[in-house]
Amino acid sequence: MAEARIGNIVKVHYRGTLQDGTEFDSSAGRDPLQFTLGEGAVLNEFEMAVSGMSPGDKKTFTIKSGDAYGEYDEALVMEFDRGQLPPSITPEVGLHLQFEQDDGQAGIVKIIQVTDTRVSVDANHPLAGKDLTFDIQLLEVA
Repeated sequence: MAEARIGNIVKVHYRGTLQDGTEFDSSAGRDPLQFTLGEGAVLNEFEMAVSGMSPGDKKTFTIKSGDAYGEYDEALVMEFDRGQLPPSITPEVGLHLQFEQDDGQAGIVKIIQVTDTRVSVDANHPLAGKDLTFDIQLLEVA
């Protein structure tokens, strides 16, 4: 059987959980995740875990937060005047907003607090500061 190596296209079924067992993502009921090893389409540690596996192999591994989506950064929690929002947006806790960053890239923030005059948003990735555990099974190597 072929072992997965850099440049191979692989198909993987996976389940991702947090330390408390909460599932944050899974390929269950969906097509398997397909990516090319070495292209950086998935977290580097995920690629390294798949590398060397053969079809049918299963593995469980944990990626520390600093190697996943980074540590939670309080500096990415911001507050601004509610009047800065377009009138078409009614701010609600949990609502995600898209904005244009200084470099022209799109950014996403989550509203975490709303008052009559102010809105607080969090620009951290939802998985920032969290260790991620994956159960994976390699299905195919091409």
